Amino acid sequence: MTKNTWNKRTTLVHGGARRSQYGEVSEAIFLTQGFVYDSAEAAEQRFQSLGEDEFIYARYGNPTVRMFENRLSQIVGYEDGFACTSGMAAVTGALTALLKAGDHVVAARALFGSCLYVLEDVLGRFGVKITLVDGTDNAAWEEAITDETALVFLESISNPMLEVVDLRHVVKVAHAKGALVVVDDAMATPIFSYSAACGADLCVISTTKHVDGQGRMLGGMICGSKDLIRGPIEAYMKHTGGAMNPFTAWVQLKSMDTMDLRVRAQAASVLKIAEALDGHPKLNSVRYPQLPSHPQHDIAMAQGESGGTVLAFEVKGGKEACFKLLNALEIFTISNNFADSKSIVTHPATTTHQRLPQDQKDILGISDGAVRLSVGLEDADDLIADLMQALDQI
Repeated sequence: MTKNTWNKRTTLVHGGARRSQYGEVSEAIFLTQGFVYDSAEAAEQRFQSLGEDEFIYARYGNPTVRMFENRLSQIVGYEDGFACTSGMAAVTGALTALLKAGDHVVAARALFGSCLYVLEDVLGRFGVKITLVDGTDNAAWEEAITDETALVFLESISNPMLEVVDLRHVVKVAHAKGALVVVDDAMATPIFSYSAACGADLCVISTTKHVDGQGRMLGGMICGSKDLIRGPIEAYMKHTGGAMNPFTAWVQLKSMDTMDLRVRAQAASVLKIAEALDGHPKLNSVRYPQLPSHPQHDIAMAQGESGGTVLAFEVKGGKEACFKLLNALEIFTISNNFADSKSIVTHPATTTHQRLPQDQKDILGISDGAVRLSVGLEDADDLIADLMQALDQI
């Protein structure tokens, strides 16, 4: 066997490992800003040509961070990665590094609010032209992507209503016009990511979510080809200061030991919960990609083996009924994060997506009755019982 043939669980424990001269078992944490050179000539040479295991400054790279980048990029199927301070730093870095004034971007309209802000307010302010489309409509992509399009951006599974894009089709259309495809894989999870398999040029991961997965630290990663990552991505990130710090990289490296086990257990639980809730008389709908009732079920199942660790549903009775439900839950935590080991419930219309104009909420299906449910590592039967008793109180 070689490292290239390892399965995910083995790679999550051993991938990208570097050992110092002391031969430590656990990955070492290198808390240093700079590095020492044997001579002035050696310093000159390193600045001219940086070797695989050579470093200059922590903002440019660090042995602990490099282990993390190697390991996670291997898991999602890309050559390389650049670790960032947060998921949004990764999104912003990937887009800004690849775009300039006058470029055209086509993006799915079902995006996290901060992503929409970066596209429309930040990049739009600097002369980037943005077109938003219904990500589930293949014809809309075909019409919007032109010879002038530089980049396409989408969430493989949208937050919070779990729309699923036909990624292979979008990649085919974009590449035919010479456009790069950047995919936000936060909801798909690194374990079930299919961006590389579908041909996307870059995938962006919020490592705050499933990688850390325990509510402790922010982090992000841009994964792609070595040419893109060590070219425009690294150049932009190292000069603008968005690199991950070594302590975060070390903590999240250790989290990766158990990530496959955690994410698969969460995905199994969320499917069981979705099936238990489906058809409940106090719900208008339940949305999870593996449910046959999901609008893009066939595409979702053709692209990936799981729908992730989050589901959404719509409560009859709007905001008042939703708040009664949330306040009656005993195990679920009311918060705005997802992909934690603790199960979390969120009312997007009044929290994570409250700043979206009402017409955009309506288009995306974020009604006053919409609830996002992130399933943790608790017993699935306990979570179902908690949801049922809370629904009984509406």
